[in-house]
Formats: sequence, C-alpha cells, structure tokens
Amino acid sequence: MKWGSFFRDLYRNKAMLFFVMPATIWFICFSYLPMAGVIIAFKQYRYSTDGFLASIINSAWVGWDNFKFLFSTQDAYIITRNTVLYNAVFIILGLIMSVAMAVILSEIVNKRLAKFFQTGMFLPHFLSWVIVGYFVFSFLSYDKGIVNQFFTFMGWDLRQWYNDPTYWPLILVLVNVWKTVGYSSVVYLAAIMGIDKSLYEAAMIDGANKWQQIRRITLPMLVPLMTILTLLAIGKIFYADFGLFYQVPRDSGTLYSVTNVIDTYVYRGLKLTGEIGMSTAAGLYQSVVGFVLVITSNYVVRRFNRDNALF
Repeated sequence: MKWGSFFRDLYRNKAMLFFVMPATIWFICFSYLPMAGVIIAFKQYRYSTDGFLASIINSAWVGWDNFKFLFSTQDAYIITRNTVLYNAVFIILGLIMSVAMAVILSEIVNKRLAKFFQTGMFLPHFLSWVIVGYFVFSFLSYDKGIVNQFFTFMGWDLRQWYNDPTYWPLILVLVNVWKTVGYSSVVYLAAIMGIDKSLYEAAMIDGANKWQQIRRITLPMLVPLMTILTLLAIGKIFYADFGLFYQVPRDSGTLYSVTNVIDTYVYRGLKLTGEIGMSTAAGLYQSVVGFVLVITSNYVVRRFNRDNALF
C-alpha cells in the first residue's frame, strides 16, 4: 500500500469518517478495551488498595474453576434452557410480528393515522423495565390488580399470579413483544418504503390483489434484511434481557423455574457471594457461544444464498 494514496483516501472521505468517529470511539472504549478484562474469568479476583490493574495481576489463577462453579449446580440446566427457549421464541415471534406490523403500517392510506399508530407502538421501547414491571403489577396484583378485580366481578377464584409459574412464560412473551415489536418494525418499514413503486404498479396492471403484492413483492424484498437481523439476534441467544426477567416477575422466588436465566442467575450469585470471576466467566461463555452461533448460522445461509449472508 502506498501511504500517499492512503492519506488521499482519508482526506477524500473525511466527512464520512467524521460521522462514524463517535461510534468508533464508543466501540473502542466500551467494547474492545474491556476485552482485556476477560482474564478475570480465569482468576479468583480479590480487590486490593493498589488499584484495579494490580488487583487483577495479584489475584490467584484458578483456571477453569469459575466455569465449573457456574455449571456444576443443579440450576445450570434450568437457566440454560430458559435462556435459549425464551430467546428462540422472541426471535421467531418478534420477526413475524415486526414484519406484519411494518406491512400493515405501509398499507395505511392516511399517513397521519399511520404515524399516530407508529408512535403508539414505538413508545413502549423508551419505557424502563422498572416502569413496565409496575404496569404488569397493576394488572396482576392479588388484591388490587385489574385481572383479579375482573375475576371477582365474574365470581371466579382469585389467582396468586406472582406465586404461580404456570402462566409466566406466556406473560413474559407478551410483555416482550409489546415492548419491542414497535421499535423493530421501524427497520422493516424503512425497507418497505425503499422498494421501487413501479413493481407494485406492474403487479396491479397484471391483476394482482393486495395480498399477492405483499407475498410476491414485499416479503421477498425483505428477506435479505430479515436474514441479517435474525443472524445478529442468534448471536445474542445466550443473552437474556435482565430487566424483563428480573423486574417484571418482581424477583419472586417461586417463579425461578420459569424466569431464572443466565443473567439473573449470575446477578444473584454476584450479589450473594461477590465472586466477580464467576460473572466474568458467564459473560465470556455467552460471548463465545454467540460468536460460534453467528459463524455457524452465517455459513448455513451462505450455502443456500450467498447474497443474504451477513459476511
């Protein structure tokens, strides 16, 4: 590489580089530099007054003991099962609902009405899980909840919702869809707006109805974007939304069988034992598995359609 041409390219693209600089700095500071801290996963970290770096260096090396401690308990299967199955449902149902909402919004003729509905669906994304947890509590509280008040009106038996794990998988899925589908649909809606309108005009001339236009034009044009976003979501299948599984069930111990995931398990273990090494080991485990899943899924996609692959 000639350094002269390199610097000329930098100068020629200085405006674009300036725009990506904040994001680049953010990723370097919060994503790449902290990667050096994964060594804590193999150490029994003990804080000392000499500083954070000295504490890492002076901590005893324990090898794989932190990983053994994480997965040697009887809860290892439960938290892994809950994390993977919940995320699998979130990915599939979130994809279907987001695409459906985007298609519906794009078909609304009255644009003011479309923006009103879009804003209404987009708003839950900005609510904290703490606020959402109180919303859910207002529905499911035993004595004051709207659901139990309705049961009282109908003469039915009241339910101890926060002591009965039967319905919580459905409740968590519904709450997650309600909070995330509006934000996710924006990406697909933008992609739909970018589809060439002449394709729809040609289809209408050929006699295609609205459903045929969606099935033959809209959905096929969204497949590359759907594939990329799904691949990225698969990479985080071992990461659970901490707020959803901790704040919404209100940390009820009787619900741990259906609400305990890797993130909440590590948090409770860190709070009780103070073992930073164990939490670091869990984070490293999630990252490595996510990386392997993304590479594997991308390889499978490339085997069928190279253009739809992530890389």
